[in-house]
Amino acid sequence: MTRTSIGIDLGTTYSLAAIVQDGRPVVLPNALGELLTPSAVSLGDDGTMLVGAVARARATTHPTRTARSFKRDMGTARAIPLADRTFSAPELSAMVLAQLKRDAEATLGRTVDEAVVTVPAYFGDAQRQATRDAGAIAGLVVERIINEPTAAALAYGLHERHREMRAVVIDLGGGTFDVTVLEILEGMIEIQASAGDTQLGGDDFDTALAELVAQGLEAERAGVRAHPQGWARLLDACEAAKRRLSDAELTRVALPELPVGEGRTIQLERPVTRDQAEQAWRPLLERMKLPIQRALRDAQLRADQVDEVLIVGGSTRMPCIAKLATQLFGRLPLRSLPPDEAIVLGAAVQAALKAGDAALDDLVITDVAPFSLGVDTGARIGREVVHGLFSPILERGTVIPASRERTFHTLADGQRAINFGVYQGEHSLVRDNTKLGEYTIRGLAPLPAGEQAVHVRFTYDLNGILEVDMTLDKTGRTESLVIEGSASRLGPAQLKAARAAMARLKFHPREALPNATLLARADALFVELTGRPRSVLGAALAQFRLALEGQDPAEIAQGRAALARFVESLRDARS
Repeated sequence: MTRTSIGIDLGTTYSLAAIVQDGRPVVLPNALGELLTPSAVSLGDDGTMLVGAVARARATTHPTRTARSFKRDMGTARAIPLADRTFSAPELSAMVLAQLKRDAEATLGRTVDEAVVTVPAYFGDAQRQATRDAGAIAGLVVERIINEPTAAALAYGLHERHREMRAVVIDLGGGTFDVTVLEILEGMIEIQASAGDTQLGGDDFDTALAELVAQGLEAERAGVRAHPQGWARLLDACEAAKRRLSDAELTRVALPELPVGEGRTIQLERPVTRDQAEQAWRPLLERMKLPIQRALRDAQLRADQVDEVLIVGGSTRMPCIAKLATQLFGRLPLRSLPPDEAIVLGAAVQAALKAGDAALDDLVITDVAPFSLGVDTGARIGREVVHGLFSPILERGTVIPASRERTFHTLADGQRAINFGVYQGEHSLVRDNTKLGEYTIRGLAPLPAGEQAVHVRFTYDLNGILEVDMTLDKTGRTESLVIEGSASRLGPAQLKAARAAMARLKFHPREALPNATLLARADALFVELTGRPRSVLGAALAQFRLALEGQDPAEIAQGRAALARFVESLRDARS
């Protein structure tokens, strides 16, 4: 039986799903008819789970019951609170993936079984494992994980497959930043280097702008920062201002009755120019330069040897990103694909390639390891032994899948065990790198120092998943490393329990999401308004809620359309 596989861009701010139809990737709409599904989850007052646009709209009105940007916590042990409950980042991500799965199935009219899911190129082993866990909890087989800039390159290369060129993909999403250097040659897309920052994205630009606006609050600044609803409203307003500044030189941030703690509110209204915003963003733009420069060094290229610069990710709509790319490469960047959609289009192409789509049989892509991977070792210097040194086995930039081996020897006479810690990173001391796990080989023969050798082999696959084999030279005994130390890695029993817990959750009915989303968006706008517009919106909300109680489909549809038009007109007036 043929299984249906889709591509999914599981983003920090927005997520999308796509499939290849007639040789071309197509983004699939969600229950609202929109292509972008916010990566947000909210716990309703009645205990139902709300996912997507409705949850995002509740972030300003119900901040303690709503979670966003949890992608940054993938691979960590952080428990994310929603009211009186807590969830892990994989569990919240699974809810987004499950919503995308349901929406795709409704559009395609058939069951979706598998997905190719994208991750930032700089995601490590723990984060990639957490992503696979999220897919499993959502009921998806995620056999292939692809780096986000690689996916964008694949979407771009689909249109440029007969062109010879070197290109750089700059990918700035809501929560992560990646840069990838690639070469396209006769249908072959070869990734040559990747670098990035998993803690840099559009969210940080929102925060920097919010801090700029909050500087004018003087004594109330700390109160706004500490007040969940006040800070959520300020961040939301600054994100909207950031978007407006992409097209305008001047905008204003206006927040009536902004909570500042201890039951006090203030009236905030401040004009912000694009120059002021870009000054506040300067440290973030400087941080972007370092991964770009390192990727070029790893690819052994100068900026003037790059033929094209492709910018993807919703945050690249900011003019300062295009300006930075132009300064670094001396050429205007390309936006030949929609920034929000480029990654998921490439994920869909990868899913079709995996399924053997004949329309793509002349397209081939390779990828590289974004990190160096190695073990902690010691070195004898005179009579002393220095421990905690990092010995790379598989260097960053290695074309994957790859397998590399190094041989290590005992340091002490009669040594009966060797402990290997596995790390990813680029520093000479393991304490400065990221630990993936450890394993101890026991039962060594009591031989003089240096006479017992262990061959350590690292195998790194296309999903960025690492396997470690250790073979004793004297006996030929091989032991494999199972990384137990990752806080996010779930075993079979834990995955089964997580899937069962997911099945017990009560999700808001898909067919009712347009009504719930409109109500949440209108409620969020009601908080921001004052005077007559607020009163009129309140009356319109009451009228629509009355129609919902009546349960007449025609009346509900008519009321939803009227309220949606009114909300849109109020938003336009505020903008």
